[in-house]
Amino acid sequence: MIVLKGTQEKLLSALQAVAGIVERRHTLPVLANVLLRKLGDQVEFTTSDLEIQVRTRAEFDGDTGNFSTTVGARKLIDILRTLPADQTVSLSSNQSKLTLTGGKSRFTLQTLPADDFPLVQEAADFGPAFSVPQKTLKSLINQVHFAMAVHDIRYYLNGILFVAEGKTLTLVATDGHRLALAQATLDVEMPKQDVILPRKTVLELQRLLKDDDSPIEMRFAGNQAKFAFAGLEFVTKLVEGKFPDYNRVIPKNHKNHLSVGRVALLSSLQRAAILTSEKFKGVRLNFEPGVLRIASSNAEQEEAKEELEIDYNGDAIEIGFNVTYLMDALANMDQEMVGLSLQDANSSALVTVPEQGGFKYVVMPMRI
Repeated sequence: MIVLKGTQEKLLSALQAVAGIVERRHTLPVLANVLLRKLGDQVEFTTSDLEIQVRTRAEFDGDTGNFSTTVGARKLIDILRTLPADQTVSLSSNQSKLTLTGGKSRFTLQTLPADDFPLVQEAADFGPAFSVPQKTLKSLINQVHFAMAVHDIRYYLNGILFVAEGKTLTLVATDGHRLALAQATLDVEMPKQDVILPRKTVLELQRLLKDDDSPIEMRFAGNQAKFAFAGLEFVTKLVEGKFPDYNRVIPKNHKNHLSVGRVALLSSLQRAAILTSEKFKGVRLNFEPGVLRIASSNAEQEEAKEELEIDYNGDAIEIGFNVTYLMDALANMDQEMVGLSLQDANSSALVTVPEQGGFKYVVMPMRI
C-alpha cells in the first residue's frame, strides 16, 4: 500500500520538525524510529524519548485506508536530504518493510510495529492555556540558555526556570557559578506558573521556535508541559525540585558602574582566552578610572595583555573571572553597549543592557 506521496521538501520538513529529540543510541530500538500514522489524507509524524514527545501532521496523497508503522527517523531524513527538493517521493509498505521511491532511486527500510512505540502518557490535569508570540519566547531562551548546568547532580539546575505571573514572563538559568535572567512584558494576563523546563526541551524549543509573531500556546500540569505552535504538538516532562531563590543572587547595591562596547570587550576577552590553560579559564580584569586592563597567562608562562578605554570613574578593582562565563553572555547579546556593576574583588559582578531592563547576568569571581 502507498502510505504517502508528495514532494521531498514537504516530507523532509515534517520529519525534521519532529526528529530533533531522537537519540542515536537508545536502549529501546523503536525510539530511534518515527511513528507514521495515516488517517485518511492526513499523515501524523510522532517521535519520543520517553520524556519528550513531538508530533506534527501534514496532508499527503496515498491509498485510502488507515495505516501505521515506525521507521528509522535519521535514515529516512538522510535519504531525503540527498534527493532534489522538487522530487516527488512515495513511501509504500510491504510486510515489515517500508520502501521509499523517488525518481530512479529506491530504498527499502526495516520497520518496527506501531504498537511497540511508547507514546508519552499525557497528564489529565493541564491548567488553562495561554499564548505568547514565538519570537518573545525564543528571544528569552536565547538570552539565558547558555547559563544552564550540564549533567549537574543538582538536577533542578539542568534546565530553565519558567515563571509566568500577571503580564510578566521570566526565564532564569544558573549552573551555580553564574545566573542569567530575562523578562518580557506581555499584552495578556497569564495564570501564575512556576516550572522548570528540562535542558533538552529548552534546546529543542530554541531550534523549533520561529522569529515571528505567530503564537505558541502553553499549558502546564503538575509534572508536564504542553506546547502547540507551527503545527506541532510538544509534550515534555518537567524537572521536579526547588529552583534556587534567584532574587537573592542578584546584586542590588553595587556602587561601581561602567558601560563598555560589547564587541570590543568580547574581542579582547576572546584574544586573552587563547592563552588561558585548558582547565583553568581565568582572566584578570583591572578596572581603573577610564581604563580596563585584561590579562591572562598559562602554565607555559605565556601571557596576554589587553587594554580598553571605558566610561568609568569608580574604585580601582582587580578581579578574576572564568573567561568563558563572560564570553558566553556577551556572545548571546546583540546590543552595542553593556553595563557592568562591581563592588569589590570578592563580590559577584552584574552585567546589564542599558536598553533592556529585563536582562540581568550575574557572574561569580574566581581566585587567580
